Amino acid sequence: MRYLFILLISLSTVTVYGQSIKLFSGDMDAINVKITSTNYRGKNCVRLIGSDYNATEMAVLKKIVFKNGTIEVDVSGDRIPGTDISFRGFIGLAFRVQTGDSLKYEIFFIRPTLARDENQLRRNHAVQYMAAPDYTWPVLRKDTPGMYETYADMVPGEWIHLKIKVENQKAWLYVNNASQPTLIVNDLKLKNSNGALALWIGPGTDGYFSNLNVSSQQ
Repeated sequence: MRYLFILLISLSTVTVYGQSIKLFSGDMDAINVKITSTNYRGKNCVRLIGSDYNATEMAVLKKIVFKNGTIEVDVSGDRIPGTDISFRGFIGLAFRVQTGDSLKYEIFFIRPTLARDENQLRRNHAVQYMAAPDYTWPVLRKDTPGMYETYADMVPGEWIHLKIKVENQKAWLYVNNASQPTLIVNDLKLKNSNGALALWIGPGTDGYFSNLNVSSQQ
């Protein structure tokens, strides 16, 4: 009976809630992006176009604080026509975003134009984890090759479903409703922090976001 009482006390300290987030430009703080509401490939969504290819480009959701839980979102990213071929349609979702004196965040993002590349090494860069500002993808790729990036099949310009599960210092990314995680990170770089969520694009990307759902556990 004593152990049951302790278990009930422990469970009572955990708050779990789930919500579907309607994405409106007025509910976000734009950082080097233009945000518009639109319909793309049959989904109501927001569109992000970057304004500074040399800086972080994201839209921070104003009213969400996230530490642990599950985030799901549909994204579609492609290279803006006429931009440099090195731009890959980078698009993803940042979590535990901190916008104080310096911008800090963790993120899973994808490079859709690499997924069906004829070069296998480039295919292996289609999915990426990083943490700004200290653990950018060039740093992680140099120091721990292959540890924080991998392959998943996807098509630029089409809707791609991302699911991110976060538990303290671990995170799992699932792509397109896969039953097994595409990428596992066992040492999130911002440790056990909390913060906002943000829609994120990389340079030269035409990005769309829809169907954001958050189940948060504090």
